Amino acid sequence: MHATRIIVLFVCITFCVNGYDNEHTSEHSLELTQSLNLARQELIQETCGRLPLKWGLDDLPPSQLEHILVDDDHKLLYCYVPKVACTNWKRILMILAGKWNDTDVLSIPASLAHSPGMFRNLSSVSKEDRDIMLENYQKMIIVRNPFERLLSAYRNKLEGSLPSAKYFQDRVGKRIIKAFRENPSNESLEYGHDVTFKEFALFLTNRSKELADVVNNEHWQPITSLCHPCLIKYTLVGKYETLLDDSLLALHTINASQIQFPRLARTSGTSEKLRKYFSQLDLPLIRKLYKLYKYDYKIFSYDLDNIVGFDLG
Repeated sequence: MHATRIIVLFVCITFCVNGYDNEHTSEHSLELTQSLNLARQELIQETCGRLPLKWGLDDLPPSQLEHILVDDDHKLLYCYVPKVACTNWKRILMILAGKWNDTDVLSIPASLAHSPGMFRNLSSVSKEDRDIMLENYQKMIIVRNPFERLLSAYRNKLEGSLPSAKYFQDRVGKRIIKAFRENPSNESLEYGHDVTFKEFALFLTNRSKELADVVNNEHWQPITSLCHPCLIKYTLVGKYETLLDDSLLALHTINASQIQFPRLARTSGTSEKLRKYFSQLDLPLIRKLYKLYKYDYKIFSYDLDNIVGFDLG
């Protein structure tokens, strides 16, 4: 096993045994979290070093930096990733910027946190200022197993009856059904409310020109495409699996420990849900889907063991 991976495994085991259930953050648990954070950074750099990068940061159009939010007061750049705790982190940024008077994170309506123009992002910054920020600010990203994130996006946006699901069913679901279902019912074409997971996978992997405007939606776009981890050296690398601890470290690092990151109930049965939905796909389709998220898997050190029983890498 590679030396860095051994370090990550050791720190993770030590951390999970010793650090997770403490109600109050101790210096000891922060040190363990920071050790894991540094090991993740090293893994990203090592993996990126083996990839054939086709362009540098200066080659990216400004629109490619829209997901990186700027907090000048706390010298923080945060690349938000939909379906990876970005609502709560946007709420925290609102509190830090004085855009909300209460320190209760969950008191802020999600719709307000996501409202257009709420935050400045790196796309609006001059190259000179951007380079200064990248050199001197903390740079945070929180990642998640790509297929787990993908399934969460499907269930949240195309299944169910929440307002956000209705919105996506109307604008995306109807078009997926029309493109990928034989003999769809009039009801399905009218409402787009019953897109199957297989149809969603076909939509993502076919990359048809007719659906190009929605296939790159931020909710299922690869993290590497949103945040460019091989071009930006992130100094705070959190994972959904250790979200609370990584968020506590981030708040401590930017001197904002007065804010409590919400202690949310853990999602149960994630592995079972993944197997249930991905069992609807044949292996060639899973391979195609994996290719879309290949760099997310490699750079952030995830695998497919809990889905197909082996890694496709």
